[in-house]
Amino acid sequence: MASPNTNQGTINRLRASVVWPSFPALNVTASFLGEEAIRLSLEGGATTFLPTLTGAVTSPEPYQPMSLRINLLKTQALANAYKAQMELSTLLGDGTIRPDATQLAPYQITNSAIESVEPLDFSGKSAGWIVSIRGYYSINSGLWG
Repeated sequence: MASPNTNQGTINRLRASVVWPSFPALNVTASFLGEEAIRLSLEGGATTFLPTLTGAVTSPEPYQPMSLRINLLKTQALANAYKAQMELSTLLGDGTIRPDATQLAPYQITNSAIESVEPLDFSGKSAGWIVSIRGYYSINSGLWG
């Protein structure tokens, strides 16, 4: 019988980061983030189920589109660096997203680009400058072999 006292682990909110090898000036660590930090969303199914007369055929997807939400602080120069990058070129390329738990390996994302910036609040009541990034995450690597 498994032990009911399994260690639950620890979340380290300061560990999460975003690294862009082609744009190191845009790298994000905890000290540049608002309370909502970084949010990664994998979108769409990892496997498509194709209906048949008596069941379904599985068709694993080679990638999932992803969106990344980075809650930067408009009070710091990094938000302006993203703004300047967006004005020059929204293309960022490949990146690495490190989660807030050491037991979860980093996510390698591909062909990323700045998609948008969330509405800006200039009332003096919000420090957020939230940028949305899109790209894709490769899955089912066994399909290539």
